[in-house]
Amino acid sequence: MTNLLITQDLFDKARSNDLIKLKCVCCDCHFERMKKGIERYGGRYCSCECSDKSRIKRQQVKCLQCSTEFSKQLNQVKKSPNHFCSSSCAATYNNAHKTKGTRRSKLEVWLEAQLPLKYPDLVFHFNRKDAIDGELDIYIPSINLAFELNGIFHYEPIYGKDKLNQIRNNDTRKFQACIEKGIELCIIDTSKQAYFKEQTARKYLDIVTNIIDIKIG
Repeated sequence: MTNLLITQDLFDKARSNDLIKLKCVCCDCHFERMKKGIERYGGRYCSCECSDKSRIKRQQVKCLQCSTEFSKQLNQVKKSPNHFCSSSCAATYNNAHKTKGTRRSKLEVWLEAQLPLKYPDLVFHFNRKDAIDGELDIYIPSINLAFELNGIFHYEPIYGKDKLNQIRNNDTRKFQACIEKGIELCIIDTSKQAYFKEQTARKYLDIVTNIIDIKIG
């Protein structure tokens, strides 16, 4: 028994009720157990918790979003080929790769298709976090201009007051972060568009393009 803190010779000479000093092979803590208990049940672990942990095999994996390496239970590894170190990384990756059921509104997707056509010389960043460590719906780095398209969830407690407060706090943090980075953030209220129609969407496209035109002179 390699985790004995006494020699095997002393262990053999000990009486059945003597306490034997051991070292847990899971957490490395020192503990004591009667010799008869060690002989009957073993003495590798200081607790049931450590015993259970050791039964769960783990594997090193890499986060699909940020490439951070971390350990994951083997049974979880087998369930999915995609691994994320945090819920934030999972959300960022999934939102960027969804083909349906995406959080982005149809208006945002439509604007993403229209704006580069109208301004081929401008580089647009859509729904990226790299500028302020927070998602911006539309960001144009070359002119330090950003847009947030705020739908009904930013103004009405559709999912309750707590969720509304959370959204508003996030909006405030985002606005402050833009100020600190020297980014002009324009917030556009799109809550009146309950359903996407290209006819009504053009109103918001005109708002965005008018602001861009003023900015680029």
